[in-house]
Amino acid sequence: MYRDTLSLLGPGLPVVSFLGRLPTAMCQLGSLLLVSETSGSLTTAGLAGGALAAGQTVAGPVIGRLADRRGQRGVVLAASLANAVAVVALVLAALAHAATGWLMALGALAGASVPQIGPLARTRSVALARRSGADDRTVGTVLSFEGTLDEVSFVLGPALVGVAAALAHPAAALLLAAALLVTCGAAFALHPSALVAEGGTKAATTRTAAAERGRLPGSAYALRIAMVLQGAMFGASQAGITALTERLGAPAQAGLVYAAMGVMSAAVGLSMAAVPARIGPATRWRVSTAALVVLSVPLLFVDSLVALYGVVIVLGAAYAPHLITVFGLTERTVPASRLAESMAFLTSGVVGGQALALALSGRLADTHGVEAAFAVAVGAAVLCAVLSWTVRGGAPTRTSRDLISSP
Repeated sequence: MYRDTLSLLGPGLPVVSFLGRLPTAMCQLGSLLLVSETSGSLTTAGLAGGALAAGQTVAGPVIGRLADRRGQRGVVLAASLANAVAVVALVLAALAHAATGWLMALGALAGASVPQIGPLARTRSVALARRSGADDRTVGTVLSFEGTLDEVSFVLGPALVGVAAALAHPAAALLLAAALLVTCGAAFALHPSALVAEGGTKAATTRTAAAERGRLPGSAYALRIAMVLQGAMFGASQAGITALTERLGAPAQAGLVYAAMGVMSAAVGLSMAAVPARIGPATRWRVSTAALVVLSVPLLFVDSLVALYGVVIVLGAAYAPHLITVFGLTERTVPASRLAESMAFLTSGVVGGQALALALSGRLADTHGVEAAFAVAVGAAVLCAVLSWTVRGGAPTRTSRDLISSP
C-alpha cells in the first residue's frame, strides 16, 4: 500500500514536506533551551516558550483558512519566510539579553508565523489521492503515512536540538530551523502539487453555496476537542516523565523515554494501513480511545526507570491510531473548502492542549507528586473515550468528486 502512496505523491513531496515540518518540532524545545541559557531563568524561558505555543495555536487555523481561500503556494511561501525571520530575530534578541517582554513578543510572532506544513501536506496529499480516483482505504493509507512523518519529525526535531545544543549552542539549532524554513518550506510551497490542491479547493468552493462554506457538522468540533485532549496527554506525559526521571536520579533519560514512545507510535502508525476496510472509522476511533485509557492507567503505578520505559513504549502504540483516525474522520466530514483550515485546527489543538497540560501537570508534579501529573494524562484519555462513544459522526459532507477536478 505504501508503494502506491509514494507513487501517488512522487519522491520529492514527502522529502520537502518532512524537512519543512522539522522546524516546528525544533523551535519549541530550542527556544526553551536558548532563553534558559541566555537569561538564566527558567521562568523567562517558560514564558517565551508559552508565547510561541500560544501564537501557533491561535494563528494556525487562520493560515489554514487563508490556504483554503487563496491557495497554498503564496500562503506557505510567505509564512515560511516570515517564520524564518521571526526565529532569527528571537535568537538575536536572546543572545542580546533582551527583556522578557520582547522575548515573549518574538516568541508569539515565531509561533504565529509557523507555515503549517504538516496540516497542509495532509490536505495536499488527500487532494492528490482524490484527484486520482482513490478510494477511502487509499486515502486512509495516505493519512497514515502523513501521520508517521509527523511522528518522526517530532522525535527527530528535539533530538537535533539536543545534539546542536551539546555540540555548539541552542542558537545553532534555531538557526538550522530557520535555514530549513527558507529552503524546504519554500520548496514545499513551490512544489507543483500545490496547484493540484488549490485547483481542487477552488472547484469545490465553486460548487458549494456560501452557507455551506460557513457550516461545519457538530462532529467536526468534537474531533477538535479530541485533539486538544490528545495534546493534553502528550503534555501531561512529558511532565510526568520529566518529574519521575528526576526523582529516580536520571533526568537525562527523560528525552530518551519520550523519544521511545514516539518511535513506537510512528511504527504503529505505519501499520494502520493494514487494518481491514470493514472496520469503519467510528469503530477505529472508539477502539483507539479505549486503548488510550487502558494503556495509560499503568502510568499511575510506575516506580522505576525500566517500568517507565515499558509502560510508555506500550502507550505509544495507542497514540498514532487515535491521531490518524481523527484526521481521517475530519477529512470525511468537513467541506472541501475548509479542509486545510480544519487540519490546521487539529494540529493547533494538539499544540495548545500540550502547552496547557504541561504547565498544569508540571505544577501538580511539584506539589502532589508524579502520580498527579500522570493522572491528568489518564483523565484526558477517559474524556477522549467518552467523546468517541457519545458523538455521532454524520455522513460525509462532500463526495470524492469535490477534490478530483483539475485546476
